[in-house]
Amino acid sequence: MKVAYVFSSTTSQKILNTMIIPQLEADTHGAEVAGMFFFMDNTYFLLGGTETGERLRQIQEKNGMLLMACDKCAIERGIENKLLPGAKIGCFPQLYAALGGAGIDQVITL
Repeated sequence: MKVAYVFSSTTSQKILNTMIIPQLEADTHGAEVAGMFFFMDNTYFLLGGTETGERLRQIQEKNGMLLMACDKCAIERGIENKLLPGAKIGCFPQLYAALGGAGIDQVITL
């Protein structure tokens, strides 16, 4: 199964850091993650030099998943030029284009 995650809630940090990332690092997640899209303060997860950001970058390098921050959210927070190497910013049209051919089975919003 191929999934994409949309992180929009304030509980995303706990779920991402204690469940999803460790499972992806251990290859026990059970689904292929094609991409992750981050809204609001969750865009901070994609900052370079942070523990979460670096873990996501390592996973991205290993599996090629898309990491994308909401463009408006990143700009409002002044971090659009501070994201991880390889992380993108965009809105739904860019997300759809990036994941359109990935064969996503489920989109999970957290």
